[in-house]
Amino acid sequence: MPPDSPENKPLPPIWATLRRFLPYLWPADAPALRRRVVAALSFVLLAKAVGLVMPFAYKAAIDRMAPGMEAAAGLAIALVLAYAGARFAGVLFDNLRNTAFERVGQEATLRLSERLFDHLHRLSLRFHLDRRTGAVTRIVERGTKSIDTMLYFLLFNIAPTVLELIAVCAIFFVKFGPGMVAATLAMVALYIWFTRTVTEWRNQLRRDMVDLDTNAVAHAVDSLLNFETVKYFGAEAREGDRYGAAMRAYANAAVKSENSLAWLNIGQSLITNLMMGGAMAYTVWGWSRGQFTTGDVVLVNTLLAQLFRPLDMLGMVYRTIRQGLIDMEAMFRLIDTPAEIVDAPGAPALHVVAGEVRFDNVRFGYDPDREILKGVSFTVPAGRTLAIVGPSGAGKSTIARLLFRFYDVTGGRILIDGQDVRAVTQASLRGAIGIVPQDMVLFNDTVGYNIAYGRQGADMAAIEVAARDASVHDFITGLPLGYDTRVGERGLKLSGGEKQRVAIARTLLKDPPVLVLDEATSALDSRTEAEIQDVLGRIARRRTTLVVAHRLSTVVDADEIIVLDGGMVAERGRHADLVRAGGLYATMWARQAAEREEEGVPA
Repeated sequence: MPPDSPENKPLPPIWATLRRFLPYLWPADAPALRRRVVAALSFVLLAKAVGLVMPFAYKAAIDRMAPGMEAAAGLAIALVLAYAGARFAGVLFDNLRNTAFERVGQEATLRLSERLFDHLHRLSLRFHLDRRTGAVTRIVERGTKSIDTMLYFLLFNIAPTVLELIAVCAIFFVKFGPGMVAATLAMVALYIWFTRTVTEWRNQLRRDMVDLDTNAVAHAVDSLLNFETVKYFGAEAREGDRYGAAMRAYANAAVKSENSLAWLNIGQSLITNLMMGGAMAYTVWGWSRGQFTTGDVVLVNTLLAQLFRPLDMLGMVYRTIRQGLIDMEAMFRLIDTPAEIVDAPGAPALHVVAGEVRFDNVRFGYDPDREILKGVSFTVPAGRTLAIVGPSGAGKSTIARLLFRFYDVTGGRILIDGQDVRAVTQASLRGAIGIVPQDMVLFNDTVGYNIAYGRQGADMAAIEVAARDASVHDFITGLPLGYDTRVGERGLKLSGGEKQRVAIARTLLKDPPVLVLDEATSALDSRTEAEIQDVLGRIARRRTTLVVAHRLSTVVDADEIIVLDGGMVAERGRHADLVRAGGLYATMWARQAAEREEEGVPA
């Protein structure tokens, strides 16, 4: 089973997440990106060097403006221009840094997003059935968005701030003595402690807000995906109240989070301004005693202002990184979710010669304490049709899922041409099997795209051939946009019969040697069902076919019918033989015949 909701798990140590994250900053297989990182860091150092020169130019200009120094006005002007030039150079290097690094951040986001998306598709059907799609997509969105921001802040704010603090302390030690250095370090330590303490408190508020946001979005997506059910039961107001309650809880959590930010900003400003006032007062006192020049007051002010600028940002940076770690933790937990179904090491591709399918004493249960299939055995010879019928819950659709290896059997074997499906690659196995399910969900794209999905790289001629064979070509060409007509979310712009024909065309284009028809017509009206059955009958002639059916009238021509009951094969044989036997199949046939007679439909 997949782990619990990642956003509800405790946050791991910061360095544990950073160790997972930093390889995307320095990719071993991309030397060009590494060169960009080096170039960006070089621009960071140049910008900091220029930034440390600026206060000295400003100080020298002020000192040249003292009474009696009018003759040095030209030098003062030159120093002022040098100060302005240094400010421009700082901006220039910062923007060159951003230009050099932008590709690195985007590539890191791209690589991690692709890895996560691929991993989500490798996870088992059990995982996706147990999780809300809206919640998963929200985790992915927040996690990937935090990558570029965290890269930027780690490289271009925290590291440069540490370098600038070291340089400022060295300058203060030389110019103003160890007392100024001790006061600066104490202020920085107090600032970091205060920021960390308050931010930890805010992080809990952030976690609560993220959970409520995820739940609100999940509710909205779930409700919109099932809008037909909502309308069937007249539950629009109920869904609105449910969503409104979720959003109100989120809004209350967001208010608490934003108010806590105000208190953090107030405390940070108090600490930095106390240091600024104290340092400048000390410098003025030293000037009054002849220890410092007028320009030294400006030097202290400028150096501290430059140090405070990233320190002011440090609070926001720390909050952003901590919040990013929360979001990335959830994303990495998704990546760490183990795939339930994996290929065996060195597994070969499935080699289909004839297409014989055999279930050998197969046992399976979705939960360990509830077994669905209890020793099911049957063989479908190559090119023949086997129908699987039985009451609801007997395990009919489970057989199709096991054949595709969405789950692994807990006992017995499933063989195709004598090859255990667990011993071959999943890609080759699923490439050899086609399916037409009862509810074929289409992509929100064109009709042509949905048919072409059956075989990558299929040209238009092949798509049209498949559509003709599925008896849907004339319908498509009658649409205003033909094959470029969009089918809507989950194909809802098409009727049930039209969707099924598109699904059949998709499977025909795939041209698999083994075909599964999983109650492919049970949701259709009788006339449409008869038309679709004709099409399905044609495509099944040359293939090994398993038909999972609820309506027994659709399987009377099958080469063999097995009746599942309670997870076991209760009866098997051809239609006429099973009716004569007077068992479960005959009872089901009689009941359905009576129902069809009541509806006025010939049996």
